[in-house]
Amino acid sequence: MMFGGEFDDEQEMMSEINMTPLVDVMLVLLIIFIITVPVLTQTVAVELPKVADKTTPSSPTSLSLVITKQGQLLWQQQIVSREELTNIFADIVLQDPQPKIQLQGDAEVPYEHVVKVMALAQKSGVESLGFVTTVL
Repeated sequence: MMFGGEFDDEQEMMSEINMTPLVDVMLVLLIIFIITVPVLTQTVAVELPKVADKTTPSSPTSLSLVITKQGQLLWQQQIVSREELTNIFADIVLQDPQPKIQLQGDAEVPYEHVVKVMALAQKSGVESLGFVTTVL
């Protein structure tokens, strides 16, 4: 009885790599490249218009709005009332590009306060209002 590790004198261990599959794969790749290269080199000559250098507008800054658990509004670390916040939002809408407002609500603040500030920003025409969160 013969098992995998035993060899007779008639059987020899095959020590050569079969090159046929490798050659087949290489020929297929060669054919693929021969077909695709002409497709890639066929382009249309287009003369692009020339423009003068123009400075790109600076990216809008981000401003901080915090709602404390007592419901106080902090705009850039200064306490403001809802009326003052309305005026601040009105000034922001006039800026081009509009700065981004980052809204931070305390975890214990009632959601009602956050929604009121969001509604106030929407009525004023603020385009970008994002939430700042912490990863657990």
